[in-house]
Amino acid sequence: MIKIQPATTKADFECISKLAHVIWHEHYPSIISLEQIAYMLEKFNSVAAIDKQTKEGSLFFYMTYNEVPVGYTAIKKQADFLFLEKLYILEGYRGKKIATAVIQFMEAFANYLGISKIKLNVNKFNVNSILAYKKMGFVETKSMVTDIGNGFVMDDYEMEKVF
Repeated sequence: MIKIQPATTKADFECISKLAHVIWHEHYPSIISLEQIAYMLEKFNSVAAIDKQTKEGSLFFYMTYNEVPVGYTAIKKQADFLFLEKLYILEGYRGKKIATAVIQFMEAFANYLGISKIKLNVNKFNVNSILAYKKMGFVETKSMVTDIGNGFVMDDYEMEKVF
């Protein structure tokens, strides 16, 4: 059974940060360098970074599958859309409809806020994730390169889903 639970405590943030380290080292070495992985984990997925992002309006959630923490997500309300900042699932739990449950949860949350659009950014070389998002109704809207500091960039597609 899939559950999506709000992350609000330091213990929740620690759980997410630990998940991030495992997931990123499972998934990203074929896409970005180990140096960029380490940088991005510290800058965006450390306990301090998660705490800072929540104070800036991001909402974090972690997903469990049969009571086992298996992934995390974060969203932030923008003027006319919900921005899906993060969606990461442990490799052994992909293909179990967890991402689909998260997107359905996000759509319901967006509807509650009176919003009918979700946007996200995904690395251009993250082919499996791009295919999964397309299967869930997202379309590519633009290509973008974002400087994230320390000599690193994020080379992404923006994708959106209108419902």
